Parts: sequence; structure tokens; C-alpha cells
Amino acid sequence: MTGRNFDIAIAGGGLSGGLIAAALARYRPELRIVLVEAGETLGGNGCWTWFASDLSPVGADLLHPFRKTEWASGYDVRFPGFTRTLTTPCSSLSSDEFDAALRRQLPDESIRTQRTVAALDASGLTLADGERIGARAVIDCRGFTPSPHLKGGWKVSLGRHLRTKQPHGIARPIVMDATVEQHGGCRFAHVQPLGAHDLLVTDTCYGDSPELDRSALSRRIDAYCTAHGWHGEILGRQTDVTPIITGGNFTAHQSAQRIEDVAIAGVRGGFAHPLTGNSLPQAVETALLIASDADLPGSQLAALLEARARLHWGRTRFYRRLGRLLFGHTPPDQRWRVFARFYNLPQGLVERFHAARSTRMDRIRILCGKPPAQTMRAMAALTGGGGPLAERVAA
Repeated sequence: MTGRNFDIAIAGGGLSGGLIAAALARYRPELRIVLVEAGETLGGNGCWTWFASDLSPVGADLLHPFRKTEWASGYDVRFPGFTRTLTTPCSSLSSDEFDAALRRQLPDESIRTQRTVAALDASGLTLADGERIGARAVIDCRGFTPSPHLKGGWKVSLGRHLRTKQPHGIARPIVMDATVEQHGGCRFAHVQPLGAHDLLVTDTCYGDSPELDRSALSRRIDAYCTAHGWHGEILGRQTDVTPIITGGNFTAHQSAQRIEDVAIAGVRGGFAHPLTGNSLPQAVETALLIASDADLPGSQLAALLEARARLHWGRTRFYRRLGRLLFGHTPPDQRWRVFARFYNLPQGLVERFHAARSTRMDRIRILCGKPPAQTMRAMAALTGGGGPLAERVAA
């Protein structure tokens, strides 16, 4: 079966693919684009949180049409022994609002949900039902592919949208509450106030396995909500399993997943913060880059993104080193101390860290002082830590 031809075909309607489509629709509306997603909705089932300092003015403008929850007063972090408020404004975008905004911005013919990509090549996509979508350029934004060429751990999360019977009294997000029991990894609660009676409560753990035990995580959320007096109706749940890459052979990884003259973006292409796992700032930058170079032939666009991914890999080496310290050389129930050390530092340094723009002096400040692991073990973390990211357990 043969479908129509487009200028650009995007496989995968998650964060990266959706933002690329949004940027093209905004800055290159004359181009014919198609966004193909296997799921029922664009963006999956989750939310993305970022800080105002993560984005350039142009990047923030790209997200302007999306309905977000915003906290101008900043956010809190909690660790055993101290609590801190950082005044950096932060925002959150739910996948529901992401889907709705893209449907407002894109023509109906540009969105194909519940359509599985069976194969893709330089000239288009072949769908599972046999339809062929031709395109001048193809961008692969499907999810992360586990790879024996990469090392690291996993950030596993379960979130619950709760509507409380009484006002919950939380004014701003609690980005990291590590006062909870650790359970064999760096575990913390993340709380977002979505309204006077609405909360998104997420249990997250930096662990060695991608396994997501819904029952265990749900019980931990129950206990956390009970401890804070939050009771009410559960409106929804969300899950996430994110790779935390601490090292490996990125060139070999690129080579193994390369499809000739097909561009690769998103987490699949290596565009994420190695330690936090946050990919929104990189997804915004990539979307703007593609919109500015949208006339390139598919082969040149593929080469551009591959080179950009290698550049990002080199620039974020420091964060992978911290990841090796976290996974390879700190006892699991003490991993929270790595983050506690970091969140005690000046706010500007924290902002640059989250944006993956730490300066040389920032890196020295993070590593100096009382280390979170014994000195020799911390030194060894520069060359080891983390296992092969070759398997993933389905969420």
C-alpha cells in the first residue's frame, strides 16, 4: 500500500519527535511533515519538569503554546539533616497537555497515532499495516535502545495523580525528598502541586536494574501520602524507566543503531542529561536545530545530528563521571549523599548543573570538600562503575 509523500517523516511521537514537529510547524509551516506514533496519544503517559535556567529565550518561546504548570517561587529539596528552597522558577508539562497542544498546532494529516513503524530507511517509513510513507528526510525519535556498548544504571519512577479531600498546603514542588527509606538505591519522592487539591506524587529510585515493581512502588507512595496526611481520589498513574549512562563506547553505540541516511534524535540519539536523565532541554535545542536546517537532504541531516550527539557526549563527560561515582563506588543506601552534597552548593552552580553547562570551577566545587565516598573509591569512579545497559524490563 502506498501513502503520500512528505518533506520530513518523524518516527516516534514522544517528547523529541513532538517538539521537532512543533518547531517545524512554527518556523517552516510550508513543509509537509508527518509524525507517526505507535501509542494512542502523543507523549506517552508522563510529564516533564524543567527549570527556567535550562532553556534559552528562543527555547522557552517554543514551549509557550503548551499549557504548563509553572511555579515562579522555585522548588524545595529535602535530605536527612537539611531542607532548602531554591528560587529558580520551574515548570511541568503533562503528556495530556503535550498531546493536546500538538493537535492544535499540527494539521490533522500530519499526526498518525496508533500506527506502528515496521521499518524505516532514507526514503520513508513502512508501517505495520503495509502503508508506505515517502519522505525527503526521515528522523528516528523512537525510544532508547538498550546497548551493550553503554554502561550505567536506571532511574525508575511511578507517579500518582491524587485529588485530596482537604487542601494539601504545598505551595511549590518538592523536587527531591530523600528523607524516605532508601530500599537499596538512591530513592526519593517528587511532589508537584497541580492545584489546591491536586498533587502528583512520584516515587523514584536510581538503581542497578530497570525492573519496575508497580506494587512495591505503589505501597511506598501510599506510605508517603499517609505520613503527610494526603488522602483522596486517585485520578491517574504514570511510569518511567530512564537510562542513566555512566560510560561506554558511544561511537560503537552509534554505529550499531545507525540506519544509513536516517537522522536519530531524542534519548535514542544520546540527547539527554547523563545524570538526571532529563531530556527536555536537549529536545528543545534539537528541535530548533532541525527547524533551522530543515532544507538539508536526509543524509546531511543525519550526519548533522550524529555529529551533534558526539559533541554532546564529549561536553557531558563530567556528569557521567559523577554517575560512575553514584553507581559503582557508593553503597546503594548512601547514594543520596551525592545529591545532598550537590544541593548544598550555590544556586547558580545548581542551575548550570541541571542545564548541563557546568563550568570548570563548578566541577571543582562539586568534587572538592568532604567526598560522598572514600577517596580511593571516588578516584576509581573516573574509570569504572555501572553495568552494561543491554537489557530493559518493560514498564
